[in-house]
Amino acid sequence: MWLSYDTSFIEAFDQNVSNLLYGLDFITLFHYLGETKVIFCISFILLIFIWIRVGDLQLTLFVLLTVGFGYGLYQFLKHLIERPRPEIADQLSTYSFPSGHAVHGMLYLLTIAYVLSKVVASKKASRIVWSICIILFILIGTSRITEGRHYASDVLAGWMLGYSWFMICVWWYEHGHRKKIKNKTH
Repeated sequence: MWLSYDTSFIEAFDQNVSNLLYGLDFITLFHYLGETKVIFCISFILLIFIWIRVGDLQLTLFVLLTVGFGYGLYQFLKHLIERPRPEIADQLSTYSFPSGHAVHGMLYLLTIAYVLSKVVASKKASRIVWSICIILFILIGTSRITEGRHYASDVLAGWMLGYSWFMICVWWYEHGHRKKIKNKTH
């Protein structure tokens, strides 16, 4: 996406999606769930929950990696790429690519779902949590297009980055967790 966001194909894609979604006010409200203050506050509550309920240091590090390092990762890329935002009145002055709401919204919601699926015994409850989190991160990312704050390609790239980083962190956690279990059995 980074190498092709200024091609005619992506520009047409961005315009078509913007025409379809711009101004859908009911979706716009979801951007609040993707605000950095909200994400860090909820992540802090999640860390306290892990500390009190689970006591798993590696799971705590997992949250810090996904949410904390994920924040730094997309900020680094925004400043490296420096794509301007769409031109609208009262536009934000920060860079556009990738969408931080899309990256960070996905990361913290998938992290919540992952952590809760580790501590909740009910598969049905776990599926419900995963479904809610997926719907919410889609609405958070989409809200950035409906507001005109981002191009659709910014949001798509944000989701791609967020999912990739999340899966790397899951691999790290699962690999380390298996090692820990294997060492306990020997």
